[in-house]
Amino acid sequence: MYRFLTTPRWWGINVFVLLAIPFCLYMGTWQLGRFEDRVESHREAEQRPAAQAEQPAVPLGELLPVDKETSGRQATASGRYGKQFLVPGRELDGKTGSYVLTLLHTPEGKALPVVRGWLPKGAAAPAPPSGEVTVTGALQASEHAGSGGVRAAGGLPAGQLGVISAASLVNLVPDDVYDAWVTLTESPAGLKPVPAAAAVGTGLDLKAFQNLGYTGEWFVFAGFVLFMWFRLVRREAEAERDRALGLEPESPLT
Repeated sequence: MYRFLTTPRWWGINVFVLLAIPFCLYMGTWQLGRFEDRVESHREAEQRPAAQAEQPAVPLGELLPVDKETSGRQATASGRYGKQFLVPGRELDGKTGSYVLTLLHTPEGKALPVVRGWLPKGAAAPAPPSGEVTVTGALQASEHAGSGGVRAAGGLPAGQLGVISAASLVNLVPDDVYDAWVTLTESPAGLKPVPAAAAVGTGLDLKAFQNLGYTGEWFVFAGFVLFMWFRLVRREAEAERDRALGLEPESPLT
């Protein structure tokens, strides 16, 4: 009854099934591994701030460019404060206010964006200190439109920024701008320190759960291929049995 499995047509079907199922299982396992890597990366990112807080602050230049390992590290820089901006629409402790960002002009001829703290809505930002200063804060990568908390819509009044990045500041100051910023560990009176954000690519974002969804899809595909193979075999076997009993199906034209 199952001799049809050795026909050329069924050899093609069988080879396809034998290749498709392992491929689907491999892809599902690979996607699951990607999701597990993101979970592990997220776990490490949550534990990293405590470990970084115990590390001594180092000069800014030793931590650039910012990556997953240096993001959140304590950095020091010296210079003179210059222009100050407000970054509105930023939340802290469930309240909406603004980051107070002041540019620190360093001896290297570049400006470092320094978030001196979070300002409650409607409050006045304190002026930065004059003269030479040395700041210590958590190093952060430049923001972009997809960064958490960023509102990239234009139309902000003068003196305000929507995104903390070199690209948004380069035309506002004469110096080059570092492709990074720091958030002060200790803020002046009237401001609250802004905690460092997790490095890009270390959170359980939508892409992580897409990997998990793709895992399920590939395993479902493997099951579907096997189900369809069994269904085709059963239907062909039933047709062979009917032909053996002389029960040929009638043509729909008769």
